[in-house]
Amino acid sequence: MSTDHASSEASLDVLLTPADLRAGLETDARAGLSATPKWLPPKYFYDDRGSKLFEDITRLPEYYQTRTEHAILVASSDSIAEVADAEALLELGSGSSEKTRMLLNAMTRSGGLSAYVPVDVSAGALEDAMTGLRRDYPDLDLHGAVADFDHHLDQLPAPGRRLIALLGGTLGNYPPEQRRVFLANLAAAMRPGETFLLGIDLVKDPSRLMTAYDDAAGVTAEFNRNVITVLNRELDGDLDPGDFEHIALWDAENEWIEMRLRARRPISACLSALDLKVTFDEGEQLRTEISAKFRRERIEPELVAAGLHPERWWTDPAGDFALLLARR
Repeated sequence: MSTDHASSEASLDVLLTPADLRAGLETDARAGLSATPKWLPPKYFYDDRGSKLFEDITRLPEYYQTRTEHAILVASSDSIAEVADAEALLELGSGSSEKTRMLLNAMTRSGGLSAYVPVDVSAGALEDAMTGLRRDYPDLDLHGAVADFDHHLDQLPAPGRRLIALLGGTLGNYPPEQRRVFLANLAAAMRPGETFLLGIDLVKDPSRLMTAYDDAAGVTAEFNRNVITVLNRELDGDLDPGDFEHIALWDAENEWIEMRLRARRPISACLSALDLKVTFDEGEQLRTEISAKFRRERIEPELVAAGLHPERWWTDPAGDFALLLARR
């Protein structure tokens, strides 16, 4: 995608190819399904159907995170733009770029914004989002990147001093050591003075957390089981999603939610593309996601250790969710 405009440009860098995605899935499936206990990374939820199911989840009454973060952005975008004092907004995992528009509007009002860099693993999602952004922000340079931000942080576009945003609680999907590595790599890829806006879900009553990840309508259960459909389609598997029960657990020691799939019966299946036999005992579990919840006194030292210095903190009146701004 390369489009000229009288006063702006649009381009799309492809740092992650379909072959890269396939190789990653093969590596993770072989490692995770052969491990004890079994695991898969949550990124494989998000094929077209999984992305649609997640959009449905964000509208459920039990799932407070998305609407709470949205409310914080409505109330605080101008303040965020003022503190960040950035020339470009780079968003990791941008998807549809819908929430981002509040930041784009605020940064435009502040007079400093010249470019937006959406980063996502899906070229189709980026192209769709950039088409709408081109229409709605004709004077804004758009420089998208198809990339995996676990591998390409130091290769992402830098069209000016950046505010780098990671919204939606995504950081919580990393186990502590992986989170440490990600934050260190992010800081190393940032220039002095650039800022990082982080969305984090906060520790709260476990009963509220549990219902957010195990809703009454069963949408989250379908979302969780969708990873089995992805394995079957991409790796020529014969697993039956109906053989798995969705469960969500609160780990009080680590302060995170775990989503798992539990085998309803003994299972023997094959992923033919990997020539891999996959077996489950009845009741055996596959961990598909962790979602860590944070306390300010825990996350701020982690950022400092990575070389990112917290400057501001915005939250909702109930203290359910927070946006944190740190500077390199």
